[in-house]
Amino acid sequence: MGMEAEMSDPAEVFKDAMKLEVQDRAALAQKLLSSLEELTDEEAERLWAGEAQRRLEEYRAGRAKAVPAEEVVTKAERLFR
Repeated sequence: MGMEAEMSDPAEVFKDAMKLEVQDRAALAQKLLSSLEELTDEEAERLWAGEAQRRLEEYRAGRAKAVPAEEVVTKAERLFR
């Protein structure tokens, strides 16, 4: 019989990570961010689809507002000058 890896609760992992020294938290953050760069196309698409669904639900529930595309483009151009 093989032992299955126990999944940690993300909230508990975060709580534990916050107990680390700032340098260790920064190193952990970098490793986590780097791990996202290694996603397969299928994983990335699944995550973006989930995010899009979450945002749609927030909008429909009235917890998020729509922003006109022109406003988004103007802000992006200003940020990237």
